[in-house]
Amino acid sequence: MDTAKHKSTLTESLSPHLFWDIDKETFDAEKNSAQMIKRVLEYGELDDWRIVRDYYGLDRIAHDCKTLRSLRPEALSFICLVTHTRKEDYRCYNFRQSFPTPWNS
Repeated sequence: MDTAKHKSTLTESLSPHLFWDIDKETFDAEKNSAQMIKRVLEYGELDDWRIVRDYYGLDRIAHDCKTLRSLRPEALSFICLVTHTRKEDYRCYNFRQSFPTPWNS
């Protein structure tokens, strides 16, 4: 299968609200995988998650998520659960802990 066609099919198959601000024709699903995964985890539907999981695989998703500077707590908990990883392994968790606030202990 043509790689460019496959990438286009990936972005076209996801919910339109996820990439309202991105040109789907020029979006590179490999180069920007972390951005795509983050949006799906935070704002996607269950079908979007399944599509991304099948495309990238859990190992790649966990790897990309570990490098993210921010990720909503619910998304972090979900990714830890499905990949059997610890929150402490994720940059976003450690970064957030560096700036505690009195109301988020």
